[in-house]
Amino acid sequence: MMASNVFDVLNTRACRGLALGALALMLGTGVAQASTLEVSNPRLSLLPGNTPGAGYFELENTGESTVTLVGAESPAFERVEMHVSSEHDGMAHMHAIESLEIAPGERIEFAPKGHHLMFMRRVEALSEGDEAEVVLEFSDEQRLPVTFAVVSPASL
Repeated sequence: MMASNVFDVLNTRACRGLALGALALMLGTGVAQASTLEVSNPRLSLLPGNTPGAGYFELENTGESTVTLVGAESPAFERVEMHVSSEHDGMAHMHAIESLEIAPGERIEFAPKGHHLMFMRRVEALSEGDEAEVVLEFSDEQRLPVTFAVVSPASL
């Protein structure tokens, strides 16, 4: 009976170790997940000074229901807005959007010249190689924390 208890304790510890290892691997690869949402390749492009930054990433809805992204926030910035860029008659345009629906199985890319996050008024000093914590907010009150790597605009 004693050997059985020792085996149970070792087995439980091994399972916890595997779970923690898997979590560390996911966080180390730049992937964030929350139930039916997956974010990959989060990058925050910053220019020198206090100019706004731009956030890029891929967002995939692996669930069976449409989700609606309604915003984001970061303790490193006073304000974060969702924007979309477009081109009309040879002129580039950018405007804020209030929400973005992601259908089941859909993957949306936030990229230069398309959807992106605008990071306004830095509160914390950030430079290339740093990380910035960002929380994506959804209409169902779901909040998805994501760590963005701070990169040079030249790397995009």
